[in-house]
Amino acid sequence: MMQLDILTKKVQKLKILLMEEKTLKSEFIYKGKILNLKVIEVLLPSGKTHLREIVEHRESVAILPILENKILLIKQFRKAIEKEIWEAPAGRVERGEDILECAIRELKEETGWKARNWEKVGEYLPSPGYSTEKIHLFFAFLEEKEEPSPEEDEFIEGKFFSPTKIKKMIKENEITDGKTLALLCHFFLGETGK
Repeated sequence: MMQLDILTKKVQKLKILLMEEKTLKSEFIYKGKILNLKVIEVLLPSGKTHLREIVEHRESVAILPILENKILLIKQFRKAIEKEIWEAPAGRVERGEDILECAIRELKEETGWKARNWEKVGEYLPSPGYSTEKIHLFFAFLEEKEEPSPEEDEFIEGKFFSPTKIKKMIKENEITDGKTLALLCHFFLGETGK
């Protein structure tokens, strides 16, 4: 039985190796303030080569602010889709910044709220087929409100919603942002913990 377990583990490792792509060449096409674009030539498991276009993006955080079982969402205009959307507060992790410190900073900047408790509930990969971005997901249990201090290019409106209203908004496609939906999945699956 032990030999069968060892053999099974070796086969699993071999399957992983057979699925990997080896990088042959990599070239940056664009380097920007928030993202880079590179083209990578890879060797496929079949032996053929292929080009992959990869967007490099620093890690981010997204926060679901909770106060007395109500959820705070923010509304912002998003140029890429040319409309306002309801979403969770979020932002990029600065170089050398701890992810929890980033979450605390972003919550304060975008909403003015401070939290008594924080809970990391998971991670979210928005588009792993072409992007390196990883978003760390947090619940923030709110306690104290101050003035928000958004960045100069952020114009934000915040509003609390009941869980019932949030579910209705999801069904009616009023909440379509991926990171927000990931956080709400954790919330509705009962992973609030505190």
